[in-house]
Amino acid sequence: MLDNRLQHIIDAVKRIDGQTPSLQLAKHTKMASSPFVFYRGSAQLFYADILSGVINFPKECDSIPLTSVMGDCHTSNFGFLTEEGSHGDTVIFSPNDFDDACVGQAQWDVLRYLTSLHLARAHCAGVIKGKYQDDAINHSKPVVSHQDVIEAQYRFIESYIKTCERVKANASVLNEAIDTCPSTVPSKLTKLYNKAKARSAGGEDFTSKSALAKAVQLQGDTLAFKRNSEKFTKLSGQEYSALLAAFAPYMDDAVVDIVKRLNAGTGSVNMNRYYFLVGPSKPHNAESFSHCHIVEVKQQREAAPIHYFKALNPVNRLNAAHLTARCQRRMQRRPDLVLDEVKYAGAHYLVRSRHHAKVGVAPHDIAMGKKAIEKGFNYFAELCGYSLALAHCRGDRRSTRFSSSAAKTFESVKTLLVKVANLYAEQVIDDHALFKQHIENK
Repeated sequence: MLDNRLQHIIDAVKRIDGQTPSLQLAKHTKMASSPFVFYRGSAQLFYADILSGVINFPKECDSIPLTSVMGDCHTSNFGFLTEEGSHGDTVIFSPNDFDDACVGQAQWDVLRYLTSLHLARAHCAGVIKGKYQDDAINHSKPVVSHQDVIEAQYRFIESYIKTCERVKANASVLNEAIDTCPSTVPSKLTKLYNKAKARSAGGEDFTSKSALAKAVQLQGDTLAFKRNSEKFTKLSGQEYSALLAAFAPYMDDAVVDIVKRLNAGTGSVNMNRYYFLVGPSKPHNAESFSHCHIVEVKQQREAAPIHYFKALNPVNRLNAAHLTARCQRRMQRRPDLVLDEVKYAGAHYLVRSRHHAKVGVAPHDIAMGKKAIEKGFNYFAELCGYSLALAHCRGDRRSTRFSSSAAKTFESVKTLLVKVANLYAEQVIDDHALFKQHIENK
């Protein structure tokens, strides 16, 4: 007979992924690599544990007004991207994943992020000890300490509080973003910002390393997606025609090519995803290439919190794609210009432009190395607290009720939230061990 906790994990994973945990599924193999990756791929467990009382928030948090939340808030869902999707050249640091966004409680995002700081450190330390897997990690670099994690957790929440207080005092703060090189403190972020800047339209690496350049090739006067069997599948003529008819009205130029995208994302599985190459029609050349961009058409599933908190807010009754688009528009300073939702073949699809430059942040980028140990880890947490607070506060543009309440409440409970986050991180580490042992034995 299975352990009750393990059975709980299996049931939650099966409900989302359509099958029990197995090494036959690439997502589950990734999740087995470390507790951090497991956490990324199992957001539903976090909300199940809130509902069941495994996670207990301070009662004071109930007084904070609802707002648009990320739903899957963790360190690797912040990074550098170009505003307005592929239509803008301004590189900012911000939340970069809204697939589980909904109207919810701000403390969900705050606690989930605090927990991820602990798990980012555990990931790096565990890889060096041979417990976890990550080929990108340099074993010679030092890792931040547990005390560094606690300090970063406080820096995150204090930065969040300070930003809410600034919004309360001056609503124009909502129009801010980190849109210059974050060089106040030496950290890996400077290198990541420069990488994103170089890949943006007009940047020196746009034609070789941007999302567009990596996915598309120009042969003679024909522009098309690369025939990469690991990432793209060619569509049948019938499917191509059906997709073109359904989605062409939502594009902002001619549709040049369409492919099915394979194995994208840590959390997504069993959900159709297509890439549309959009730009000038033939003939194609280097100039027309620079005017093209990729639009992602992705089947959207229900946001992770909603299964457990269905009656929280009527807005969450919107179909999954509509809800994601609505929340993303509210949380971003300058939302993607191509951002819509379409019902196709009985399912709801999110339509959004892919950023030419989107540079994520891995655990080793923030929790390893001399710069991370000195001030870089704390600095990253501060930037995330600032960016998340702005995203949350943008959900209330007609008053300062949210910013005022969130600042006051989180100030009063920050010590308890840090304690809860670190206790829950240990639960995630235990859950990962159960999950890994189960699929290996199976």
